[in-house]
Amino acid sequence: MATLALHTIVNSLREIVGPENVLTARSDLVVYECDGFTIEKNSPDVVVFPRNAADVSRVVKLCDRAGVPFLPRGAGTSLAGGCLPVGGGVMIVLTRMKRILEINLRDRYAIVEPGVVNVWLTNALKGNGFHYAPDPSSQGACTIGGNVATNSGGPHTLKYGVTVNHVLGVECVLADGRIVQIGGPAEDPLGLDLVGAIVGSEGTLAIVTKVWVRLTRNPQGVRTMLGVFESVDDATNAISEIIGAGIVPAALEMMDQGILAAVEAAFQFGFPLDAQAILLIEVDGLEAGLDQQRDRIIELCKKCGAREVRLARDEKERLKLWKCRKQAFGAIGRLSPSYCTQDGVVPRTQLPHILRRITDISRKWDIRVVNVFHAGDGNIHPILLFDERDAEQTKRVLQASNEILDACLECGGSVTGEHGIGVEKIHFMQKMFNDGDLTAMKNLRDALNPKNNLSPDKLLPTAGGCGMEQKRPGRRAAL
Repeated sequence: MATLALHTIVNSLREIVGPENVLTARSDLVVYECDGFTIEKNSPDVVVFPRNAADVSRVVKLCDRAGVPFLPRGAGTSLAGGCLPVGGGVMIVLTRMKRILEINLRDRYAIVEPGVVNVWLTNALKGNGFHYAPDPSSQGACTIGGNVATNSGGPHTLKYGVTVNHVLGVECVLADGRIVQIGGPAEDPLGLDLVGAIVGSEGTLAIVTKVWVRLTRNPQGVRTMLGVFESVDDATNAISEIIGAGIVPAALEMMDQGILAAVEAAFQFGFPLDAQAILLIEVDGLEAGLDQQRDRIIELCKKCGAREVRLARDEKERLKLWKCRKQAFGAIGRLSPSYCTQDGVVPRTQLPHILRRITDISRKWDIRVVNVFHAGDGNIHPILLFDERDAEQTKRVLQASNEILDACLECGGSVTGEHGIGVEKIHFMQKMFNDGDLTAMKNLRDALNPKNNLSPDKLLPTAGGCGMEQKRPGRRAAL
C-alpha cells in the first residue's frame, strides 16, 4: 500500500474506532502475519479492532472507496491460511466483538457476536440443560465467527452435525459496507439457503457480525469408552463395524501410537503406550438403551481385535479423557518444533487404505506423520512433523501433504472436512470441481463481493473459469 495512501487510511481508521484500536507498528503487525498454517506468512498494512457492526461497516466503506483489500480475522486458529493477508491491506480483527447478546432457552437459540470463543457459550449454558453442539478441538480458543467462516466440525458433530447445521441466521457486512441480516431465530425460513452460502465461505462473501445459533438439549445419559488396539487396521475396521451395525455414536475419535506418547507425557491419563491405536467412543441419548449400545460396541471392538475396552468411571474421568483428545495438538510441541495438519476426508471403509498410504508417503518424503482425527465421519488429520527453519524439510512437507490429499481424492473423498481451502489448497479446487462448478462459485462471489477486495485470493483458483489474478504473499496491493 502506498505510504501516502496508508497514512490517510490509518488516520481515518483512528477516527472510526479510536486510536487505541488501530495497529501499525511492525512489531504489532507481525503477530497477524499468519494463522495456524505457518508455512505462508505476510503481514497486513494495518490492523483494526471494530467494536460493533457499525464500526465494521464504516471500515469496509472506507476500504471500498479507496480500493484497498481487506479481510476479517478471528482468533487465528484456522489451519489453511484463511486469514492470511495475501496482498497486505487492512485486517479487521473481530475478537473485541465478544458479547453473548441473548440466550433464549424457550425458543432454543442464542445470539452471539463473532468474537465469542466457542467454549464461552458452552460455559454460559451450563446448568440450563442445553448446549451448543459444534465443539472443535480448538474450542477453548477458536471463535464462533471463525467457526462460521470455515464451517467447523469437531468430535461430536458425527451425530449432531457441523456448524452450518446449528446456525439459524447471521448479521453481516457486505463488501460495500451494507449491513444485512440473513435468516434469524425462526426455523426453516423460506427461499434460498443464503445462510448456508455464507457459512463456510471463508470470509469471501461477507463479514459476519452477529450469529443466531441453535441450542441442543443435553442428553439424558452418556457412555464413554476407550478401545485399545494392537494395529491401526483393527481400529479402523472397528469403526466400520460400529457404524455398519446402525449405531451412530455422539463421537468416534482415533489416535495412533505416535501421538499417544506426547498426549500421555502432557496429561498422564494412563494411555497404553504400546498400543498401535486407540478409539475414543461416546454414545449419548435416552438412558434406556445406552447400556445396550455400549455392550454392542464393546462386542464389535473385541471382534475386530481390541485388546481391551475401558469405560470412563465417572464424569471427571470422562472430561479428562476429552481434555486429552482436544488438547492433543498442543502436545505436539513435545515431538517437533513445527507441524502441518492436513484435513482430508475419505469414506469410512477407506480408512485402512488411506492410513497405509499416509505411512508410505511419510517414508517416501522422510517426514514423520502422526494421526489424531474424527474417525467416525472419515475426516482425517495427519500431522506432519518438521522444522520450518529448514527450507528443505518445508518443501518435503508440502510435497507429502499434496500426495496425501491427492490420495483422499482418489478414494472418492475431499481435501477438506472443516479447515477450509484458504490459500493452502486453492490448487486442489480444479481437481475437485469442473469449470462450470467454479464459475458458479465465482458468480456468487461476484454478486456479493464484485471488486474482490474482500478476502482476495482465497478459496477460488486462478483458472477453471474463474479468471482471477493470483497474488502470493509478499506482493503488496498498489493504490
